[in-house]
Amino acid sequence: MNLPFVSDPFFYAVAIPAVLMLGISKSGFGAGFGSLAVPLMALAVTVPEAAAMLMPVLFVMDMLGLAAFRKHFDMKLIRFLVPYGLLGTLVGTLSFKLLDARLVAGVVGVFTLLFLAQRLLFPPRPDSPPPPKWLGAILTTMAGFTSFIAHAGGPPVNAYVIPMRLPPLVFAATMSVFFTALNLSKWVPYAWLGLLDLRNMATSLALLPFAPVGVWIGVRLAHRIKPLLFYRLVYTGMLLTGLKLVWDGFLSR
Repeated sequence: MNLPFVSDPFFYAVAIPAVLMLGISKSGFGAGFGSLAVPLMALAVTVPEAAAMLMPVLFVMDMLGLAAFRKHFDMKLIRFLVPYGLLGTLVGTLSFKLLDARLVAGVVGVFTLLFLAQRLLFPPRPDSPPPPKWLGAILTTMAGFTSFIAHAGGPPVNAYVIPMRLPPLVFAATMSVFFTALNLSKWVPYAWLGLLDLRNMATSLALLPFAPVGVWIGVRLAHRIKPLLFYRLVYTGMLLTGLKLVWDGFLSR
């Protein structure tokens, strides 16, 4: 009998932790752990299926994150980030069927590890200026593109935003608004590409109860954590993400 949803227990063994990490990342630590969600789920389903299954989950998380951080985001930065992110979504839509999603993941992983190495070997001075806007435009467009392909937009955009040294709540709120805009922009292209089928959507409903749990954990942490520890956890998430994406992209074939 063909069930209208994934029934494999192994899928849920990897998908539930993936959803929890995604919720924590989106609501409190937008720089790292959430990008592990699709690679984890891809242990049991294809990357496009995993990305599609997470769409309703992401919608719930986005709404919860916006409600929690509605007073803290940086509107000037949002006005800069969102148009370039949407440009990346457009590039992802037009090139989706031509690209190997694992190769894209691997490239994002390499970029993430290079960014972390640069921060470790050449730490910025307290009085160092923020990155130039031309670099922000490139990185944010890349974030929109990788977010569309595999919900892995965190590392590129954070390579631009982290050096600004925003307070944790402002950082989390700004990333929440940015990725809400990106995720809303994916619905029509995903439907056009045939990814929002009955099986994927029914499976997403089974994962949906875990979305607010992850968001709740992330919101509590973001309100209570000290900036130094916050960014250490951000870097840890980016390291794990980078290693996992490189493995998936270049070493697991």
